[in-house]
Amino acid sequence: MNTTDKKISEVLAKFGEPMAGNVWRVQGTAVIYHKSLERIAAQAKVIFDEPKIIRAERDEAVIQVTGRMGDRVEWSIGEALIGVNYRVSGKQAAYVYAMAEKRAKDRVILKLIELHGYVYSEEEADEFKQGRPGFADPHVELEKTEPQKGKVEAASSNGKVEDELKQKITKAKTINAVTDLMLHADTQKTLNDLPEGIRDEIRDFAKARLVELGWPTKKAA
Repeated sequence: MNTTDKKISEVLAKFGEPMAGNVWRVQGTAVIYHKSLERIAAQAKVIFDEPKIIRAERDEAVIQVTGRMGDRVEWSIGEALIGVNYRVSGKQAAYVYAMAEKRAKDRVILKLIELHGYVYSEEEADEFKQGRPGFADPHVELEKTEPQKGKVEAASSNGKVEDELKQKITKAKTINAVTDLMLHADTQKTLNDLPEGIRDEIRDFAKARLVELGWPTKKAA
């Protein structure tokens, strides 16, 4: 585990979140789920002030958010401009204000827990979100004539992949081994092909294995 990953792992452990299943890489950049940051904010009792609207247009929003964690105070800006740093397609609705707020809050949370610059929120850029495990474009419709047999075969295949991955997690003998396995490019590709429910189950299985191996460590706690 390199220095950056060690830092990320130790900080997340303070809030009961393992690196495995919460963080992945896009072209070498560590990226974390927005929902993971929301859980961390709740654990850390982060309080947000009322956001300040800096720019309010039909296709663009810029919002300043201030967050407080104990005596610490941090602020950041969230921006969303359709066609520039916020892309929508098909019949997808554009929520520029919600996206700007998400980005600002995620940046503030990362600053408060001292991970800003080490890891980025999935909401920071479309390529982060599209590179996450299990990403699928919700606007690409499946053919309605898909045979039921194909669905059964897919479910069977998913079950086999799930079992194989769980076996690998079980065989991992150390905390670092589990983390490295979950962050490995082959594992990320495997997770990418699985339904969200199964992917979340594997993530929980990995977390349980980490706890079994003694995670979080005393140093991280």
